[in-house]
Amino acid sequence: MTLHELVPANSLLTAPDALRARLDGDGFLFFRDLLPPEAILDVRRRVLACCRRGGWLIDGADPLDDRAHPGRACVEPEPAFLAVYREVQKVEAFHALAHHPRLQSLAEAVLGEPALPHPNKIARLSFPQNIRHTTPPHQDFPFIQGTVETYTAWIPLGDVSRALGGLMVDAGSHVGGPYEYHLSLGAGGMGIDPAALPDRWHTTDYRTGDVLLFHSHMVHRALPNLSADRLRLSVDYRYQGCSQPIADSNLKPHTGQLTWDEVYSDWASDALQYYWEKVDLRVSGFDTSYFANRDREAFLLAECLNPVARPALLRIAQRDPDPAKRERARQALAALAAGPAESGSP
Repeated sequence: MTLHELVPANSLLTAPDALRARLDGDGFLFFRDLLPPEAILDVRRRVLACCRRGGWLIDGADPLDDRAHPGRACVEPEPAFLAVYREVQKVEAFHALAHHPRLQSLAEAVLGEPALPHPNKIARLSFPQNIRHTTPPHQDFPFIQGTVETYTAWIPLGDVSRALGGLMVDAGSHVGGPYEYHLSLGAGGMGIDPAALPDRWHTTDYRTGDVLLFHSHMVHRALPNLSADRLRLSVDYRYQGCSQPIADSNLKPHTGQLTWDEVYSDWASDALQYYWEKVDLRVSGFDTSYFANRDREAFLLAECLNPVARPALLRIAQRDPDPAKRERARQALAALAAGPAESGSP
């Protein structure tokens, strides 16, 4: 794999036609220092406080200290992860950052119309040395749906070097439509075979305030968090034109573990609560066929009592709209818990 350096597009912020032309060609835009560091660090501090209360961090005086407690590594959708993640989802500043005027202005310049930040906002919390669970190559569209013209803003919550596990994007990979997916460990539980992809990967050592914006068909992946003891923190915010259809899943809190009333329970302001209900949206259903290969492979591995199936089975049991499929996943999880574990990988 050849890694190229991301080239900032800050000079194009006042030239929307050129901005869109670069985005159309590469599938992404990278900006240095787009957001004020104090806004990022405020969210970082509050997210780390949730991690600290959950027992993930080594005790220390610095509220920005991200040193992970040995032996506490966990991943979404494991219950130990979700217990902390539910608290992160309640953080008002985490949701409010997506509405920052600089992000909103960027999204509208790209979209050419009023932009809707998706209510479904995502925090990524990556433990050190948990290499097998590094986010694999994937596109966001199967997880987002609605309109293809949806853009993700990936924002590191602090400086994120290559060694800490920053994001990579594969330039030009957005033009071929959706790729074929298979079961994989890491965020989303499925990924694209790297051999099927062009080798045009770009990344950088990210600084506090940087923003990477990319199309929903843009293939991207994470570098592994190779640090000795640091959590890697980032957020994903999605934007689309208000005139475009939005999948109903994007109107719910991420992972579906909370209601909006639970998310809002301790907010100081109601200004952003249910903000999307003020927009005349076209809401579409969510197509689960994108996950067919992942789910089929998970059930096959479960029959062999292979623990690699567990994350995908948990996602099915927690979120699949088919009650019979959820029950089948719960039974497979019970069999995995009771049976002898076999090591392996998809």
